[in-house]
Amino acid sequence: MESSSGYQNLTETVDRKISNTFTAKRQAQDFEMSNVTVVPDETYTVAQAVDAFGFGKFQVKLSLFTGLCWMADSMETTILSILSPTLHYEWQITLFQEALVTTIVFLGMMLSLPFWGSFSDKFGRKPALTLCSVLLFYFGILSSMSPNYTWLLILRGLVGFAIGCSPQSVTLYAEFLPCKQRAKCVVLLDCFWALGACFEVLLALIVMPTLGWKWLLVLSTAPLLGFACVCPWLPESARYLVASGQTDKAIDTLKKVAHDNGKPMLLGRLVVDDIVLEEKNGRFTDLLLPQLRVTSILLWFIWLVCAFCYYGIVLMSTGLFESGNNNRICSANLDGDIFKTVQTCTAESHYLTTHDYIDLLWTTLAEFPGIFATIYVIDRFGRKITLVFQFTMFAINLIFLFQFAKNSRVLLTITLFFARGIIAGVFQAVYVYTPEIYPTPLRTIGVGTCSAMARLGAMVTPYIAQVLLKSSFTTSIIIYITAALLAAIASSLLPINNERNVKEYTEKD
Repeated sequence: MESSSGYQNLTETVDRKISNTFTAKRQAQDFEMSNVTVVPDETYTVAQAVDAFGFGKFQVKLSLFTGLCWMADSMETTILSILSPTLHYEWQITLFQEALVTTIVFLGMMLSLPFWGSFSDKFGRKPALTLCSVLLFYFGILSSMSPNYTWLLILRGLVGFAIGCSPQSVTLYAEFLPCKQRAKCVVLLDCFWALGACFEVLLALIVMPTLGWKWLLVLSTAPLLGFACVCPWLPESARYLVASGQTDKAIDTLKKVAHDNGKPMLLGRLVVDDIVLEEKNGRFTDLLLPQLRVTSILLWFIWLVCAFCYYGIVLMSTGLFESGNNNRICSANLDGDIFKTVQTCTAESHYLTTHDYIDLLWTTLAEFPGIFATIYVIDRFGRKITLVFQFTMFAINLIFLFQFAKNSRVLLTITLFFARGIIAGVFQAVYVYTPEIYPTPLRTIGVGTCSAMARLGAMVTPYIAQVLLKSSFTTSIIIYITAALLAAIASSLLPINNERNVKEYTEKD
């Protein structure tokens, strides 16, 4: 009862804050559309039109287009786990510098979020994604020509800045999905992420032994070039068009959706979706209102740990397989060794072998069962329970590394396989949960701040998975286990378990 009352008070507080602005905007928009010769009462919104047209040929094509962008994003991220140790060997950079190559990419991504958000709101999703693909392709090619470490750092930072726009592809995709299919389709879109990660490892297996890392950077831009080529056929967001006063273009886009799906176009006057108007009124300070403060802080921590553990296991896998070539895990103390040009414990390191890449590919394939298992579990046991269970299982799984990392290559690969699959599933669960927990006016800003915290976690993890791991394996694994268990506790404190609870909280007195 107290949770119900708190949730209702939150909604009422936010509604009071935006009611005057919302009413004024809606009246202005209605006035702008009053010149359409239709019966005034016969109106529909973009969301209603998309629901009426259902899921069909249009959504399938859009899935492939946006999936290509998501795949390119995954490849540019996965390449970091392959590029860093190679540079450490070829350029004799320190472990700290090796980790900085990864950190700078995520720093660029985090800093670019406000820019791409504003750009998309002003010019639309399609121009933003087009510019993003061109910049990513351009800086990706330039990265392969880097003459030294400093230039590589600058160019990879710019790559990260361009990658910051890729979530806009998911936003565009979701806006054309019927309500009933939206959650599952957005989660299934992450199959393209897993596909991109697997393709990058497979590409490295073929290219690295013969052509080297520079050609790997060049060839990894292929999906970006493909996405840039299909951008002219990419539809603009109908919600953006109608909200910006381009009603005729929005209607043309909806007609195309209806035609591709074999459904009749709706009759009446297209009006602005209430959600479109409300989303622009959310502020960061609203996330810290008394009724939402604890939930927001918990979610920020969970997102941070989720990215910290996910990218940690990605980077750690390469390091463990590389160390396995010498049949040992370095266990020396730090003592400032990370700043030496050649580490005592890694002086014998060489390029990853074919066997290493094959094992790395096996662990990457774990993301597919992780995604599908999460879809199955989350609908039956709820969001919160799924998060608690998966974080706990991830921590338990890491405990086995203490035994298998030194003694058995096969068991090490199996352990990393399960760890990668579990933490990939956690990402899906938290992506589904977060938009549901926030009221509509705060949904965009809520998910945005959580995403920023995830970037922060990804920026920190290289110094554990790449630097500390080479000096103290035990300490590194304990840090990840502790973080996962704390995230499991934080997940158990979240207020809502599933969508049904949301309705119960808003309907009960």
